[in-house]
Amino acid sequence: MHNINKIRENPKVFSEGWKRRGLNIDIDEILSIDKELRQNITKIQELQQKRNSISEEAGKAKSQDDEKTFSKLNKEVQDIKKSISDVEDIKSKINIKLNDFLSSLPNLPSDDLPVGADESSNIELKKSGKIIVNDNIPHYEIAENLEGLDLETAAELSGSRFAITSGSIAKLERALSNFMLDIHVNEHGYQEINVPYLVKEDAMYGTGQLPKFSEDQYKTDDDMWLIPTAEVPLTNLIRQKVLNEESLPLRYTAFTQCFRKEAGAAGKDTKGLIRLHQFPKVELVSITKPEDSNKELDRMLECAEKILKLLELPYRVVLLSTGDIGFSSYKTYDLEVWFPSEKKYREISSCSNCLDFQARRMNSKFKNKLTKKNEFPHTLNGSGVAVGRALAAILENYYDSSGTLNIPKVLQEYMGNKKSIKM
Repeated sequence: MHNINKIRENPKVFSEGWKRRGLNIDIDEILSIDKELRQNITKIQELQQKRNSISEEAGKAKSQDDEKTFSKLNKEVQDIKKSISDVEDIKSKINIKLNDFLSSLPNLPSDDLPVGADESSNIELKKSGKIIVNDNIPHYEIAENLEGLDLETAAELSGSRFAITSGSIAKLERALSNFMLDIHVNEHGYQEINVPYLVKEDAMYGTGQLPKFSEDQYKTDDDMWLIPTAEVPLTNLIRQKVLNEESLPLRYTAFTQCFRKEAGAAGKDTKGLIRLHQFPKVELVSITKPEDSNKELDRMLECAEKILKLLELPYRVVLLSTGDIGFSSYKTYDLEVWFPSEKKYREISSCSNCLDFQARRMNSKFKNKLTKKNEFPHTLNGSGVAVGRALAAILENYYDSSGTLNIPKVLQEYMGNKKSIKM
């Protein structure tokens, strides 16, 4: 959510920021609605002052037993009250119109992002690990060969883009989530949280999933929403709260199933574990003071990277362009892991700094010790990492020609010290 005062003071900054995202927003329309709103607020204040003044005169007339004057003035007061009510109704409608407009607009991008319409403008910052270039079979075929993946039964139960893992593959999936949580809690200092999978509309609005992306979300018939990521409940832990500055930064992590319709992904990755309607993920969320959020983004990226390094998976770090960052994001780094069967890198984590964009939507603040004022904190989120995609990457990078899936060293203790899975 944007601060209308800042838009009023620096319309060019906002107009150019949205243009860098590929959006031509009518700033004049926003300012016109804002002007109309302020005019009605002023009109209400003037009517209230007039009402108070006449009420005072009516009181004097009443005390002097001047019933004729009192009756006349009292009628004027009632007429003004009616006018105030009418203008307040108008003001309310204009306020809703302005808020609806502002809530549909994305965050402004960081000045250091590459400008572009989509992922083709992203910048590769670094690579890590040795990539495998061969004719590896797809991860879903490997898992099926190991009798650990059943897409056909999943489709019969739930439709396309669902998966059933079993046996050693299911255990490896669980091992991944436990390993990630242990690293983030024990080494990176995140607090593990178990969160609801169903949230109210306000929570989805707070992190920016609503209203713009409602078509991508699952909604129940009693107005609850299935979480598309644990970012939603984790970030909303501070909703409508005033935090102590000493408590910052707050760092949360959670393992959840995530639910997305993938409405805009028709025909993409229809088979396997890459793009599912339900998928497991370990999420990272940080709440910081404004001056600390850029360093926290770098720290979060390092935490997610550590998982891939320990798993010894080849990956790269990418800075997303203005046209590829998420709705709430100011700046985003993607981690992409190597898939031999496709001979390319695929996203496995996005780490984003949202500045105060989400905090404003949630009305979340902290008490600044120096200014003694309540200010908006900055919020950050990242995948730490996507469990299903990590499993898929392991399947492709650790499978050998003998039909054996070698287990990464860091996961072997979670697998009963088992070193491999064989057909």
